[in-house]
Formats: sequence, structure tokens, C-alpha cells
Amino acid sequence: MQCRNVYGATPRFFGLAAALLSTVVNLVAPPSLAAETRKKPTTATPIQHVIVIIGENRSFDHVYGTYQPVGNQTVSNLLSKGIVTGDGKPGPNYALAQQNSALDQTTYAISPAGKAAYKPLPPAMTAGAPTAPSNADPAPFQTEAVAKLAEPDLFGKYYRFLTTGATNLPKDTIDTRIRNVNKLSDGPFRLTPGVKYDDYAASPVHRFYQMWQQTDCSTANATTNNPSGCLSDLFSWVEVTIGAGSNGNPQPVPFNNQTTGEGSTALGMYDIENGDAPYMKYLAGEWVFVRALASSPLAESCSHRRLLCRA
Repeated sequence: MQCRNVYGATPRFFGLAAALLSTVVNLVAPPSLAAETRKKPTTATPIQHVIVIIGENRSFDHVYGTYQPVGNQTVSNLLSKGIVTGDGKPGPNYALAQQNSALDQTTYAISPAGKAAYKPLPPAMTAGAPTAPSNADPAPFQTEAVAKLAEPDLFGKYYRFLTTGATNLPKDTIDTRIRNVNKLSDGPFRLTPGVKYDDYAASPVHRFYQMWQQTDCSTANATTNNPSGCLSDLFSWVEVTIGAGSNGNPQPVPFNNQTTGEGSTALGMYDIENGDAPYMKYLAGEWVFVRALASSPLAESCSHRRLLCRA
């Protein structure tokens, strides 16, 4: 036991000695050498740092749909396209994000036919979002003590957010916290203020073939401005007809737009310019903001990447 302690301590003592030696060397190093060590690396562009943010289960426009860039930056989002206004209401080009129903005439089609506009959208639902805090299930927890056991490395002041945000609604029911939930327009709608930014809401379906069908991509629809040919107009339809899937089992009978428990969850968006997602807004304002993988009014997938770059 004593030998293991000595051996375990040796690397620490060696690391401390190395750090002290480095400090002494830097103190006596000539100015030219010190300046060389602080010299920024040479890059082909002014960009020297890149952060990739993975928004799990949330698209670009879900968070940044109303973002207004600073300085000379521009951004391609729902607001800049005129699809929504600054407060998340339908804009002059709202029809660009129109959602349709469709018909599967084969077992599966990436871009199915028989499309018709939803008037109105199927209501958004709660799916598996937690009804109430519980110490026996995943967050939100009833106490911060249990939250600390579940997430021991979280920064202290954030533990309270692991105890809040339950829906107070049954699972797989219409999310009545959303304004006009039963009369939603046929495109993106604002979640807040009814569903606060730190509240739980339904998770959009995130399975490959479902997301592929939601984006409704076809070379027949490809243009110079939309080379992917993706229309992104079947988000609600896929959510209400198959959702996360039945793993090959027959759908229950009767079956309707509420059976999957998801509804038009994927069309919900936050209002980043009016208090939602404050840290995400801070990052976009401090760093040069780049939207990755973007070519349509709505994001191509539920897990979407954002790049933040700075010199």
C-alpha cells in the first residue's frame, strides 16, 4: 500500500516540478522568445477558433429562428426569409414554411405524393414530457439533493433547473400551454410564453427515415437557391402518422392525428430576441455565427449543427 502511494504521488511531484521549472525559464527567457510563444498561429483566414454546437433534438430555426445578427453579419433563418416576424408571428412569406399532409402510395417514399396543406396544423402534444417532478424518474427531480446525485459535475447554481419545468399535463395529450394550440397556422409557431424556455416539452421524432421523409427531398424540386431539393413540408405529417415508429407492429385502432402523442411538435420555436435561449444568443453575438447544413426554411434534421468562429 505504501509503495502504491509513493508511485501514485510521483507523477504529481514530477508535474509540479516541471511547472515550476517552466515558470523560471519563462521569467529569464529573452523578450523575443516570450513574444514568439504568444504569437498567434498563421491561418488562411482571420478565423482561428471554431466551436461546433450540436443541438440534440432541436433544429437551427427552433432556437435561432428570430435571431438578429450583430454588426455586418447575416443569417439565413425564419426571420430573414420573412417567414416569421420579430416576435415569432407569421410573416409576409409564411407560406414558404407551409406544412402538408401526404399519402404513402408505397411502403415508404422519401418524397410522397398526394400532398395537401394542413388547415389548421394538428395540435402540438406532450408526448413523453414529464408531468410532475419525481425522485424515481429522470429529471425534473423533486429535490436538488437527488439532482446532484444524477449530475454530480453540474455548476452549482444550475441544479435548481433540474427540479423545474414539468408540464402538469398528462403524457400524450394536447399541450394546452401553447397559445391557440387547437388552431395553429400551417407553419412554425411560438412555444413561449406558455412553454417557458426551461420547461419540458415533447421531443420531436428523431429517427433517420422519419427525418428523411419530413424534409421531403427530391431532385425535381432542386433549384439554384435550394440545391438539395428539400421542401421540409412534412414535419407534422410524419409526426402524426408514424412518429417514432411501431417497430413493424400494426398501428392501434382507432388511429388519428393524436394517437402517436406527438402532433406538430417539430414546428415549435423559441423567441431568442425576447428572452429565450439567452446563452445561445450570447454565443452568437460574441462569435462570428455560421449556420451549417442549411438550405431550407425549416431545418433539415432534428439534430442540427451550429458553428461559432472567432479570430
